[in-house]
Amino acid sequence: MAQVVESKKACSVNPLKMSQPLGASFAFLGLDACMPVMHGSQGCTSFALVLLVRHFKEAIPLQTTAMNEVTSIMGGYDNLVAALLNIRQRNAPKIIAICSTGLTETKGDDVDGYLVTARQRHPELADTEIVHVSTPDYVGAFQDGYQHAVTAIVKTLVKPLPVQAQQVTLLPGCHLSPGDIDELRDIIQSFGLRVVVLPDLSGSLDGHIPPDWRGTTLGGTSLEDIRAAGASVCTLGVGEHTREAAQALQDIAGTPFEVFERLTGVAPNDRLLQRLAQLSGRPVPARYRRQRSQLLDAMLDGHFYTGGMKVAIGAEPDLLLAIGGLLHDMGAELRCCVSTTPSPAHALLPTDKVVLGDLEDLERGATDCDLLITHAHGRQAAERLGKPLMRVGFPVFDRLGNAHRCQVGYRGSMNLIFEVANLMIDQIPHHHASDWPLTPEASRAAARTTPPVPTAAAPINGLSAASA
Repeated sequence: MAQVVESKKACSVNPLKMSQPLGASFAFLGLDACMPVMHGSQGCTSFALVLLVRHFKEAIPLQTTAMNEVTSIMGGYDNLVAALLNIRQRNAPKIIAICSTGLTETKGDDVDGYLVTARQRHPELADTEIVHVSTPDYVGAFQDGYQHAVTAIVKTLVKPLPVQAQQVTLLPGCHLSPGDIDELRDIIQSFGLRVVVLPDLSGSLDGHIPPDWRGTTLGGTSLEDIRAAGASVCTLGVGEHTREAAQALQDIAGTPFEVFERLTGVAPNDRLLQRLAQLSGRPVPARYRRQRSQLLDAMLDGHFYTGGMKVAIGAEPDLLLAIGGLLHDMGAELRCCVSTTPSPAHALLPTDKVVLGDLEDLERGATDCDLLITHAHGRQAAERLGKPLMRVGFPVFDRLGNAHRCQVGYRGSMNLIFEVANLMIDQIPHHHASDWPLTPEASRAAARTTPPVPTAAAPINGLSAASA
C-alpha cells in the first residue's frame, strides 16, 4: 500500500491539478442537448473554456452566471434565473447543468433553493431538466468534480424501471478519452448487450463535423437513455471515482454494480470479459481472444525497453493507477508518483509513496528517472531535465488526436505499451534511422568509438542478456 504524503509548500508551482468545476463541466459535456453553466464569475468559465477548446480542438458550449462584486455580496439568485431563462430561450437545451464555483460557495448561495423558487415563478422552465452539483474549486480536483457531477445526474434524472435483462450501464471515468469509450462500447455490444454510457463523451467530443449547430452539446447520452439507466441489469464503472455514482444507481433502482479499478493490462480485461460473458450468457468473441494473444506478444516485445526503467508520473488518481499499474506489470519502477487528490486508488498503486502536489514536486522527484508521464503542462520540466515526456490526461493542447487515443482493453493496452517502448527506443542512439546504413569508412570509425557489446553477464536495460 502506497503512503500518501501531502506537499506542504506555501504555494503551488506549475500546478498539476485542475479544478472541480472544470471536472464537472467535463462530465456534463457528455450529455446530449445539454448546456453546462458555471455559477460564478466570467473568469472562472473563460479559463475552463480555454483548456477544453485547446484540448479537444472543438467548439465547447459553456455558459456563466457572470457574477460581479455586487451580486457576489447580495446573492446570485437574479443572475442564475436570468441565465436559465436566456439559455432556454436562445438554445432550447433539454438539460441545463449548473456547477458552483469557489466564489458562490464562499458566499453560501443556496442554489437548490434558488431553483425551487425559479420554477415556481417561471413555469416555462418546466420543460427543461436542471441538474445542480456543488463543486467548490478551493477543495478537491478535476476527478472529484467529475465524480460528483455524474452522481448528481444519477440522483436527479434516474428513476427505477422494470429490469431489461440485456442492458447494462457503463460509467466511464474522467481519465477515459472518447476513443476509450468507443472501444468499451464495442466490447460490450459484441456480447449482444445494450449499453447506456453515462456520460458519453464519445458522442459529443469525438472530433466529428456536426450536421447542424444548436449552441448546446451535439451528441452524448440522451435524456431518454439517462432515465433508461434505471432499467439496467448491472452497472460497470471504470475507475474508483465512479463508485459513488454506481452506488447511487443501486440505491435508486437496485442495480448491482462492479467497479474496475483499471482496464489496462491482461488481468483487468480478462475480468471484464468474463463478467460480460456471465451477463450475456455468450462466450468471449474470437477477436478478443486474438487481441489478448497480441497483447501478450506486445508485452514480450516491449519488456526489453520497459524492464528496469524508472518512471515519474503525475496524474489524477485513477489515471495514475491505470498507467502505473500497466508499467509495473511491464517491469518498470514507479520511482516518483504525484497526484492531485486523495483517493482509494492510491492504495492499489504498486509504489511506496504518492505525493499530493504539483509539477515542481514531479520535477524534483524525476531527476534520475528515464521517462516523465503527465499532461502538457509538464513539457517545461521534461525539457529542463532532458527527459522524454509522454503526454496523458487533461489537458494535452500541443498534440492532435486526443479524442481518438485508445488506451483501454487489450488493444488499447497494446497501444500504450508500444508508445512507451518507442519513446525509450528513441533514447538509444543506435536505433536512430540516421545512424544506418553506414558506409565502410563510417563503420570502421564507429567500431573505434563504440563500447564493446555487453557480455551475457552484463545487464541490458535492467535485464541480463541470458534472461533476455
